[in-house]
Amino acid sequence: MNAIILAQPAGLENLKSTDLVDPGAPGPGEIRVRIHANSLNAHDLGVVTGRLRTEDGRIPMSDGAGVVESIGDGVTEFAVGDAVVSTFFPYWLDGGPTLADFSTTPGDGVDGYAREIVVRPAQWFTHAPRGYSHAEAATLTTAGLTAWRALVVDDALKAGDTVLVQGTGGVSIFALQFAKLMGATVIATSSSDEKLAKAQALGADHLINYKRDADWAAKVLEITNGRGVDNVVEVGGPDTLGQSIRACRIGGHIALIGVLTGLVGQVPTGELMRRQQTLQGLIVGSRRHQIDMIRGIDATGVKPIIDSSYPLDEIADAFRHQASGKHFGKVCLSF
Repeated sequence: MNAIILAQPAGLENLKSTDLVDPGAPGPGEIRVRIHANSLNAHDLGVVTGRLRTEDGRIPMSDGAGVVESIGDGVTEFAVGDAVVSTFFPYWLDGGPTLADFSTTPGDGVDGYAREIVVRPAQWFTHAPRGYSHAEAATLTTAGLTAWRALVVDDALKAGDTVLVQGTGGVSIFALQFAKLMGATVIATSSSDEKLAKAQALGADHLINYKRDADWAAKVLEITNGRGVDNVVEVGGPDTLGQSIRACRIGGHIALIGVLTGLVGQVPTGELMRRQQTLQGLIVGSRRHQIDMIRGIDATGVKPIIDSSYPLDEIADAFRHQASGKHFGKVCLSF
């Protein structure tokens, strides 16, 4: 079977196409899946560029979607022909988080889905949403589930709430879509008027270009009549967190899902305390969260926004496009 491996030292030039031995038939409790799509995430980019260290010869990509080709003894949840999508934490099935690293995450601590066939325990996958293409399903593993957990699991978003989404990457666009489905008002920020117009077409109620409005927290307070938003989907990290705290209402929720501006920085703890806000760090979610999200998707019919799709052997070009920041929504591999 064809696969992509990452040779060390990591770098896009060291993503190599190779032939691997077919993994064969599934054992007890396992399924054999023909992979047809991956989606690219900031985490994957960190792995392939060497910012996140992994083993020599690692198969990248945490998100994989495809079709069940055969099942092992004891598997009852899936049948041959089912469309399935991978999970980010294969052993976090339910309950609260138990991991603070990526040692079990495909494409990082273990081999991922940039390959044609995998044989894995059935619990590593869930059913894909009805009517989804494989590329659409692949967007859910990381980006979709992160947005779902930030709004639904950790914050119990309800109709009438106001949500601030930063930028127009995969998580932020999913958060915009989920929030609008649930009856929330959405404020979107970006440095691009073109991207803001696309966000508005998806339902964003208020738009802020943070290049023009550098004090975007003040703009949020103006929009909300001084109250602030109920939930901030915080992707920037240290350089944006201070403004997010100011933009969030007293007693509001800030979901820290990204650190695009750095891993370490100052936190205005006094203001966070005075405003009595919840600052929740999170990394994706559990298998149960994913199953619940897909039930919600099946009930509403919402579809992800795919910016572009590349063949597997053009994976380096796909990552270059992602790294350029020119995309709106998700970048995928389809094969």
